[in-house]
Amino acid sequence: MSTVKQAKAPEQALVVGRITSVYGVKGWVKLYSHTDPMVGIFDYKHWWLKTPSGWKVVELSQGRTQGRGLVAAIKGYNDRDLVKEICGMDIYIDAKDLPKLEDGEFYWSQLEGLKVITKEGVLLGKVSQLMETGANDVLVVRGCEGSYDREERLIPYVPGQFVLNIDLDKQEMVVDWDPDF
Repeated sequence: MSTVKQAKAPEQALVVGRITSVYGVKGWVKLYSHTDPMVGIFDYKHWWLKTPSGWKVVELSQGRTQGRGLVAAIKGYNDRDLVKEICGMDIYIDAKDLPKLEDGEFYWSQLEGLKVITKEGVLLGKVSQLMETGANDVLVVRGCEGSYDREERLIPYVPGQFVLNIDLDKQEMVVDWDPDF
């Protein structure tokens, strides 16, 4: 029997990874991690899983890299048949459990949904997601109600050059970007 506990939803649920499949015969699972570095997912010992019957909390027992990926053991799951019931589920944490950042640093989840406004005051849209490109991260900005147009824009996330100001209280970001580009 598993030790999955029924739980209230986290105050601010944040997806940090996914349980992808069974690994081995002793109930270990393969993971996909959204954290950077990817092993950062192991910093959170309690994970929330959103099941058809509601939120459940599981406890990480062990975790390690395996080849290019990650594998983990979850307390109470000690055989491959039992662990199949949680395969394919996203792993959530409560955003309040994230490490504190220095001034001027932001988590991607804080930037998603912000209105993007040029320094001239033109609304370009909202940040729908960010992409990692190697050289720098890129904001994917999609048109929204009241925006200049409905185009999708890719704006390099380069603070001081293209990103001039981020105000989380106002839920907006000011950028140096030509609306026609």
